[in-house]
Amino acid sequence: MSDQPSVKTYKTFSHTDAPAHFSIARMEDIYDQHQGEPDAPHRHDYFTLLIVKEAKGQHIVDFNAFDLNPCQIYFIAPGQVHQMLETEKSTGYVMVFDFQFLLENHIPLHFIEDLNLFNAHDYSPPLVPAASSFEKIVDMSGEIFQFFQSERTFQLEAIGAWLKLLLIECHNSCNIKPSEMVINTHQNHLIKQFKNLITTNYAQWHSTSQYADELNITPDHLNKVVKMQTGLTAKEHIQARITLGAKRLLHFSDLSIKEIGFQLGFAEPANFSAFFKKCTGISPSKFKSSI
Repeated sequence: MSDQPSVKTYKTFSHTDAPAHFSIARMEDIYDQHQGEPDAPHRHDYFTLLIVKEAKGQHIVDFNAFDLNPCQIYFIAPGQVHQMLETEKSTGYVMVFDFQFLLENHIPLHFIEDLNLFNAHDYSPPLVPAASSFEKIVDMSGEIFQFFQSERTFQLEAIGAWLKLLLIECHNSCNIKPSEMVINTHQNHLIKQFKNLITTNYAQWHSTSQYADELNITPDHLNKVVKMQTGLTAKEHIQARITLGAKRLLHFSDLSIKEIGFQLGFAEPANFSAFFKKCTGISPSKFKSSI
């Protein structure tokens, strides 16, 4: 099952002779290339990092609209649908990289997961670091941009090293005090397994007990760990992913509401409509007509 219908998907980084698996551009250059016209809602097959120095407008990420403001950082995971709506020229950097780039630069995937910056189907607000930290991040982005434009020896290795430092600085800029973070390797692993299971099975498994059974734990234990680590219940995570899948299909596909409900595991259209309205506050038909 897929909620990826007719949404424009970028699978390559650019039409230039850029090194494979990584690219960086200045936001102001992209704005000029498009003559200020916004791109259609789209998704990428790779990670996207927006370092926003100056901007006005909106950034829409999976149907959540965020005001574009100075000193923001956005983390877009592979598969997320987003759109920039700029009311004037933005300045900053756009970086994109894929799993292969991480592998080639000895950056393990679990490092990206442990940072908890790229959330594939969770609420994805921008990070707003303190001024001193944002200045460091902009400087690092500038170093990466300079290496990318050059033909220096070990160019990609240098970019990989700078990128890892930049992501660590972003992680350390999060407004989470160390005392508020639960350091438990087993629990962190459980959360990752749970989220991966949701990504794969959300259209078939709608109950917490189905995920708990797969993880060989009780529903109560799963819910306790998830709530402690994320602030949301296991059920809320499951419902959020189903709702996101429904919104994508309602917005980007020509399927009927009945067909969408069936594709998302609801035997009766009325059950899907009731679920969607409970989670979003509006009916599927009203959501579709508002597009």
